[in-house]
Amino acid sequence: MGKKKKDVEKVAALDNEYTKEQYAEFQKQQKQLIFRRRRLAVVFLVAFVIFIVSGVQLMKDYQQLNAFKKQQVEAVAESAEADKKLNRLEQDVALLRDEDYVAKLARSLFYVSKEGEQIYNIPELGGTTSSSSDQKQSSQESQSQSHSTEKQSGE
Repeated sequence: MGKKKKDVEKVAALDNEYTKEQYAEFQKQQKQLIFRRRRLAVVFLVAFVIFIVSGVQLMKDYQQLNAFKKQQVEAVAESAEADKKLNRLEQDVALLRDEDYVAKLARSLFYVSKEGEQIYNIPELGGTTSSSSDQKQSSQESQSQSHSTEKQSGE
């Protein structure tokens, strides 16, 4: 093998027009190959940057979508709660349009009775009530008790 390297070193290039053309063609092909490789590298680099940017944007959009879904769940829960409250208020309005109910409510709140009606004060089981809905329920219970008392005394 050592002899072949020495033999190659001993070979001299011909200095004629054909070899110059072939050498120029070889140089041209090498430059085109290098240019193509660089262009391909630039294309891959640009594609990589585009994929990275779009991937980051996609992740941000995904996180924002999750945040919107959480807000939607909260909004639906608030809407359901508001609907329940609206229904309760509509029921209260319907009850307050009934004159008998308003009269019973006033009598139960102010401990006033009709003639022949007896009022019994029953303390709350859970202690003091803090919310208006508990007070409404207790007033409704006392009305129903006073109503049953009225029926008994009327008989």
